[in-house]
Amino acid sequence: MEQQSKVISAISYLSIFFAPFLLPLILYFVTKDQEVKFHAKRALISHSIPTILGLFYGVLIIVFSFTASMDNGDFIFISIIISTLIYFAITIIITAWNIFQAVRVFRRELIS
Repeated sequence: MEQQSKVISAISYLSIFFAPFLLPLILYFVTKDQEVKFHAKRALISHSIPTILGLFYGVLIIVFSFTASMDNGDFIFISIIISTLIYFAITIIITAWNIFQAVRVFRRELIS
């Protein structure tokens, strides 16, 4: 893997900080280098997990907030706090995984 491909592949993972989902998608369709496509696809999948979970979580918050006045509000409040903590834990793990993969791309020829 040449140096330029390593940099582009690493940037696709690190784009979780500045252009999540968008940059790996663009790289996947624009580049002809198969190794860059491979890493862009992996980055795209890892970036879409928090996005999809965040959308799902947002819908749940809206539904729970409307039903809070009708049901037991304490249970819903505790459920929201626990699910928020789980969401943030998953997001931190995925962000750390992306950083790890970017470093790994620089240190190795190809990640299989």
